[in-house]
Amino acid sequence: MEKRRLGLIGAGARGRSHLDGILTERDDVIITWVCDKILTRAEEAAKVVQEKMGNTPQITDDYRRLIEQEDVDAVVIASDWDNHVPAACLAMEAGKKVACECGPAYTVDECWQLVRTYEKTGNHVMFLENCCYGREELMVTRMVREGLFGEVVHCDGGYQHDLRDMILKGYPTNQFRVASFMHRNCEYYPTHDLGPIAKLLDIGRGNRMMKLVSLSSGAKGLNDYAKRHPDTIDPAMQTYPFRQGDVVKTMIQCAGGQSICLTIDTSLPRFYTRDFTVRGTRGFFAEREQTVFLDGDSHSRGDYLNNVEKYRKQWEHPIWKRFNEAREKEDNAKLHGGMDWILFDAWFSSLDEGKVPPIDTYDMAAWMSIAPLSEISLNGGSIPVEIPDFTRGAWIDRGNDKYTGFWQLDR
Repeated sequence: MEKRRLGLIGAGARGRSHLDGILTERDDVIITWVCDKILTRAEEAAKVVQEKMGNTPQITDDYRRLIEQEDVDAVVIASDWDNHVPAACLAMEAGKKVACECGPAYTVDECWQLVRTYEKTGNHVMFLENCCYGREELMVTRMVREGLFGEVVHCDGGYQHDLRDMILKGYPTNQFRVASFMHRNCEYYPTHDLGPIAKLLDIGRGNRMMKLVSLSSGAKGLNDYAKRHPDTIDPAMQTYPFRQGDVVKTMIQCAGGQSICLTIDTSLPRFYTRDFTVRGTRGFFAEREQTVFLDGDSHSRGDYLNNVEKYRKQWEHPIWKRFNEAREKEDNAKLHGGMDWILFDAWFSSLDEGKVPPIDTYDMAAWMSIAPLSEISLNGGSIPVEIPDFTRGAWIDRGNDKYTGFWQLDR
C-alpha cells in the first residue's frame, strides 16, 4: 500500500489526540512533518511518531513552511482557531489535500475566503466536525430518513459543559480561547451542535439556513471563578473583565420551515451534554434523556426514558455497524467513543475514491459563520441577521453533488 504523506499543523491537545490515537495507528499514512508555534510541542510530537511509526518527521514552527514541502501530500490542521482559515486556504492553493479541525470563524469574510479558494482551486477542505459521526446523531438521522419522525420541524443542540478550569488555568497556551472570552460575545463554538443538525436537515443540499437571532445572559461565571482562585490562575486573568455571556441562545430559521436553537454554556457549573434534540410531526428524540418517543409507542414514563438501546438493533446507522464489526483495536473506540476514528476513515475514503468529502468547504463556511453572525446580532441588541448563501443558489439542487462513498452522512 502506498502511504499518504501527512503534515500535522498544531501539536496541542487536539493535534496530539489525532496523532497519538489515530494517525500513528493507521497503516495508510506516514507523518512527514509536524508544525507547532511552540517548537517544543512539535519536538515531542515528532518523538511520538518516531517511536510508533519508525520515522522521524521534520519539525517547524511556521505552517507555511510545512505546506510548501514536496513530501507532504495532505495536511491536518489542528492549530488555534484564528489559524484555521489562513492555513486551509494556503494548503488548498498549494494543491494539498486538507482536513481542518472545527471551530468558529471570526468574520464572515473568512468564510467567503474559504469558498472562493475552493471554487478557484477545485480542492475541498474536509471539515473535521466529529460530532457529525456521533452514534445517536447518526441513528436518529437514519430514522428521520426512513420517515419515523414524520416531518422534522425543530432541532436543538448545544455545546454545554463546564470549561472554567481549562480556560483560565490553561492560559497562556490556549490563549486563542481566552482571547475569545475576553473580547467577544457570541455563539463562539457552534459546529459541534449545528453540524449533525445541518446534516439531518439537508442544509446546503436542498435546504439552507436563512437568518438568526441571538440572546445572551450576562458574563458572570469566568469573572467570579477567576476572583475565587487567585493562587492557581495567572494574574492577568484575575482582573480582566470577560465579555462572553455565560449562556447564549441562537435561533436559526431554515428555508424548509424548520427552526434550530443552539446553546453555548461553558462558564457555569454544569454537566456535559450536546443536547441533541429532534422534534418531528410523528416523533421526538432527546439526547440528554436518551429518549426516543414515537407515535404508536407506549407513552408510559418507564417505556420511553433511557430507551435508546431498544431502537439501536434495528436502526443503528450502517456507519456504526461497520465500525463496530470491523474494529480490531479497542483503543480506537476511546477517542470520543469512536467518532474521531470514523471521521478520519471518512476523509481518507473520500480521497481514495476521488469523491467530495462528506463535510465539505460549503458546510465548513456555513457552520463557522454562525459565530460572527451571532456576534453581529448581539452587538445590535439581538437583531435578526441574514445568513449568507455560500453556495450562491446551488443549495437547491446540490444534492447531486453528494459524496457517495460508504461513510457519507446523507444516507
